[in-house]
Amino acid sequence: MFKKVASDALGLSDIGSVITPEDYDKTDADDYVMHEDGEKIYFLIKSKSDEYCFTNKALIHLDGTSATSKKKTLHRYSYYAKDVSNVALETAGTIDLDVEIKFTLGGTAFSIDVHKKFIAEIKDLYKTLLKMEEITEDNQQYLDYAKQSLELASATLNQSRSSEARISEEFNDINNAAFDWLKKQKQLYTRKDYGEVFELFINQ
Repeated sequence: MFKKVASDALGLSDIGSVITPEDYDKTDADDYVMHEDGEKIYFLIKSKSDEYCFTNKALIHLDGTSATSKKKTLHRYSYYAKDVSNVALETAGTIDLDVEIKFTLGGTAFSIDVHKKFIAEIKDLYKTLLKMEEITEDNQQYLDYAKQSLELASATLNQSRSSEARISEEFNDINNAAFDWLKKQKQLYTRKDYGEVFELFINQ
């Protein structure tokens, strides 16, 4: 018990290890992966208090208060709803035991310490998150262009109305068409599954 408390005090309990695929089923996070819906684990970091499980669809974070407590809080961050941004990698110094992978999902900032012997694996995760950030930025630009295009088309139609008697009918037609079109554009430029990106960069 004293060793566990000392480890917490020194911050050593927060240094994670990269778990290999053959051991995914031995982690707590695996129980919360939606395998039935095609969800798959691609990267998993485990410390004495936390687990960070990166799947093709979400980051599953089992948040523990300390290494001496079994109580954990489960958080799920779906990539389609929480864009990846601010990706950074802090490598280890001469006397450091760990490297640090940093990123933001939506409004939540993450800073995960991992033992420096896993630097090769963390570099692969870094490249994966960086590519996801690039994709979400591109898709947001395309969606913005789509909205601008819709606004221009709507303004043009408003100017070409033939009679005031049909204002209500034309408004409903334009509104319904605009809603359906924008919904399709959002589905097109909102990515829910990043399996291909993980497979591109993660060496398994």
